[in-house]
Amino acid sequence: MYLPEHFAEDRPEQLHALMRAYSLGALVMHTDEGLDANHIPFELLAEQGAHGVLQGHIARANPLVQQITDGAPVLVIFQGPHGYISPNWYPSKHETHRQVPTWNYQVVHAHGRIRLRDDERFVRGLVARLTREHEAQAGSERPWKMTDSSPDYISEMLAKIVGIEIEIESLVGKFKLSQNKAAADVAGVVDALDERGQKMLADTMR
Repeated sequence: MYLPEHFAEDRPEQLHALMRAYSLGALVMHTDEGLDANHIPFELLAEQGAHGVLQGHIARANPLVQQITDGAPVLVIFQGPHGYISPNWYPSKHETHRQVPTWNYQVVHAHGRIRLRDDERFVRGLVARLTREHEAQAGSERPWKMTDSSPDYISEMLAKIVGIEIEIESLVGKFKLSQNKAAADVAGVVDALDERGQKMLADTMR
């Protein structure tokens, strides 16, 4: 990834925060059929290993189950708020006419080694934790939990998925948020994003 110094983000707490807030990661790996990408909600265990561990699950019917070799290198991409930035939003554009369109965004690339975790206890615990976390975020008055369904049904559904675990070897963050612009131009972009309902990107720039 092209990474100018002014857009580089290497603080682990900031990288982990984005990975948790936008936990649907794109798992990219090389298979016998070429590059493949799968979109998976991950759990981040930041305290494990040098850079953390990612855990998730995939359908047993997914060809990836047969293609994964334990220890194979993979890349997981997490993407935060993003959006088009018009030159018209920079006050300086109207004075100098020396601005061009761009795109602001946040991404984290997690490089690591993958392995399958095909055991029911691992998968059950993972699903329970992911469900608890995301039901809380959904703000349900009565959060769904596995005991809402019959044990036989839950066991049947768990048997259809396989766990995966990725030991993170390095994290690369790019937070492109107009850091290379004058303060007045940044403020102009933030105001324009707010006016257009892109509050998440505007708040991130703030």
